[in-house]
Amino acid sequence: MPAASPPSPMALNIASPTPSMFKKRSSQTLAPMTSAASYLSALSQADARARNSREKTPTSTPALSLSSSITSSSEDTVLNESDLDNNADGLALPARPPTSEQVFTTVHTEFGHCANEAYRLTSQHTPGEPVPAHVEQDPPYYILLSTYISYLILIVIGHIRDFVGKRFSPKSYTHLMPRNGYAPLNSDFDSFYTRRLKTRMDECFSQPVTGVAGRTILLLDRISPDYNHTQILTGTRTRALNISSYNYLGFAQARGGCADAVEESIKRCGVSTCGARLTGGSSDLHTVAEALVAQFVGMEDALISSMGFATNSAYIPALVGKGCLVISDELNHASIRFGTRLSGAHVRMFKHNDMGSLESLLREVISQGQPKTHRPWKKILLIVEGLYSMEGTLLNLPGILELKKKYKFYLWVDEAHSIGALGPHGRGVCDYFGINPRSVDILMGTFTKSFGAAGGYIAGDKTMIDHLRVHGHLGPYGEAMTPPVLTQIVASMASIMGIANPGAPSSTSGAVVPIDTPASHPGPAKQSDLPAWLNLPPQLSSGAEGRSRLRRLAFNSRYLHRGLIKLGFITYGHPASPIVPLLLFNPGKMCMFHRMMKDRQTPIIVVVVAYPATPLVTSRVRFCVSAAHTKEDVDTVLRACDEVGDVLDLKHGIKKRERWDIEKIVNSAAELAAV
Repeated sequence: MPAASPPSPMALNIASPTPSMFKKRSSQTLAPMTSAASYLSALSQADARARNSREKTPTSTPALSLSSSITSSSEDTVLNESDLDNNADGLALPARPPTSEQVFTTVHTEFGHCANEAYRLTSQHTPGEPVPAHVEQDPPYYILLSTYISYLILIVIGHIRDFVGKRFSPKSYTHLMPRNGYAPLNSDFDSFYTRRLKTRMDECFSQPVTGVAGRTILLLDRISPDYNHTQILTGTRTRALNISSYNYLGFAQARGGCADAVEESIKRCGVSTCGARLTGGSSDLHTVAEALVAQFVGMEDALISSMGFATNSAYIPALVGKGCLVISDELNHASIRFGTRLSGAHVRMFKHNDMGSLESLLREVISQGQPKTHRPWKKILLIVEGLYSMEGTLLNLPGILELKKKYKFYLWVDEAHSIGALGPHGRGVCDYFGINPRSVDILMGTFTKSFGAAGGYIAGDKTMIDHLRVHGHLGPYGEAMTPPVLTQIVASMASIMGIANPGAPSSTSGAVVPIDTPASHPGPAKQSDLPAWLNLPPQLSSGAEGRSRLRRLAFNSRYLHRGLIKLGFITYGHPASPIVPLLLFNPGKMCMFHRMMKDRQTPIIVVVVAYPATPLVTSRVRFCVSAAHTKEDVDTVLRACDEVGDVLDLKHGIKKRERWDIEKIVNSAAELAAV
C-alpha cells in the first residue's frame, strides 16, 4: 500500500484537531453559516487570501480518509442524511469567514478545493495539428486467448445448467418453456447472456446510492445470498471517491449558488410545470432557458425537452423519412439508432471516426441514389457524436466539414458528452476546434452531464427549430420540464457564461452570423434575459468559477489519461476527453477490478462496461473525470490502478522500459498533462 496523506477533518472542530471524515463528530462543533451563498463568498475570499499569502498552505483538498469507510447508519456521523441537511456538505463552519487554513484543510464531499494554478489547462485544439484517430490497441495474444476461453467455458457451463435444470427443476424455467398452450415469456437464446454471464457480474452494476453524486458518493452496502439473483441491503453505507459519474463540471451539488437558485424557484413556481405561469403552452422559465441555450451554443434558436434520449429518438423522424438517407457512425448512441429506425429513412454506417471510410460511402450513395429506383436522395443527413461515451473519442469535426462542403449533406452533431466539457468556453466541439457553430446544421446535447440537470436540447436556425416544434413527437406528447430543472439549467449555464451588468451591450448571439465569419465567443448572458429573482453569488455570476471549473476539468482529464498510459495501461480516447476507458478484456477481471478499487483504504467507485455496450472481448473500466476532483484525487486513482494493474496483469500498453514510476508521474503531473 502506498503512503497516504494525513487524514483531514470533515467538520471543523476546535476540541479535536484531527477527526476523520468517517468518525463520529464531537458535540463541540461551531455554528454553521446562515446560507450557502455566504459560505461560497467566504470561501472565495479565503482562496484569494491564500494565493496572495506568502505562508505555505496546502494547495488542495486532502485525501478522503485513513479509516474504514463502513459505518452504521445509526451512528452520528457525517454520513447521516440529517447531518448533511443541517450542515452544508457536512461542514460545521464558524459564523465569521473561515481562514485559508480552515478552508484548505476541510474535506469537501461534493466539490474538492484546489487553488494551485499549475493544475489548470485550457481545452483547445492546437491549429494545424491533426485530430488523433481512434486506434484499437490489441493486448498480447495470451490475453485474447484467455478471454475467448473464459467466454467459452461460461457458455458451455451455462448450456449444461439449462439442460439439466429444465429437466430436474422445471419451476425455475417456467418463463422459458411453453406451458398450458402459452408461448414462453422470454426467448431461451436471447436471455442466455443475461442469465448465465451477466448475472455472475451483477454486483458491479446498478449499485444503490444516496445523496449527491459529487466528488464523493455514498453507497448503500448490499450482499447477495443467491449468486446475484437478489441483492439485500446490509444497512451500512460506504463513502467512496466517485470517478464514475457524468458530473463533468461538478454542478451536481446539493449546496451552493445553483442549489440556492433551485430552492428559490421551488418557492416561487413549485415543483411541477402547472405551478408556473404558462404562455403559449410553455412557462416563462422554459422560454428563458431555450433562449439561453441558443446563446450558449451560438445558434439562432433552440428547443429543449425533458429527456435526452427522446431528444434524438423523437426529433430525428421529424427531419428525415422515406426517400432520405441517414449516414451514421458505427458507434453512435442507441438513441440515434432508435430514432433513425422510427424515421423510415434508409440507413448506412461508416467506420468509427474514419474520414476515408465516410468519403467512400458518400461517393457510393450519391452515385447510386435510392435502392431499386436509383433516384436522387431527398435528403442526406450525417449523424455523429461530439464525444463518444464508450471510447472517449473526439469527433474529427474539421475533416467532416471539409466533406460537407464537397458533398453537400446536412450535419447533426450529438454533443451529449462534449457540451460543457470541451472548449475554452465550454461550448463543445465547435469551441474546442475554434469553428463557427453555424457551420453545423443541428447541434443536439443534454443537460445531464455538465449542468447537473436533466433533459436535452436541439439548436439550429429558427426555421428548422420551428419545424421541429410542430412536427416533433415531443411537442404534443412529451412532458414539459419542471421549474427546478429549468432553474438548474439556467443557473449552471449562466455560471459558465457569466452575467453582464445591466445595460451592457447585447451579445452577438441574437444576430445571424454568416458561416464564413470567424468563430467568436457569444459573450456573457444579459441580466435582463434571466429571471429577475435569480441571484447568483459573485463568483458564479462573474463567470470566474465557471472558467476555473473548465480549466480544472481539462487538467484532470489529460493528467489521468497520460498517467494511465505512462503506467503501461491500454486506454482509448482523446487526451482532452473526460471519459477515460481502461481496457480489461477478460470478463473475470471486471469484478475483481471493481472489488479491489472499492475495498481500498480510500474506497474508489468505478464503472465497468461489458457486452453489449462494448464488443465482446473489449470489456473495460470507464473513468469519468470531473472538475470537482482535485489533483490528489487523481493521484489516488492512479496509485490504485498501479497496484491493481500489477495484480490483475493489466499493463499491456507501452513497453516496460518506457513506463514511469508512479511517484514520477505524481511529481510531474503538470508537465505530463501539458504534453
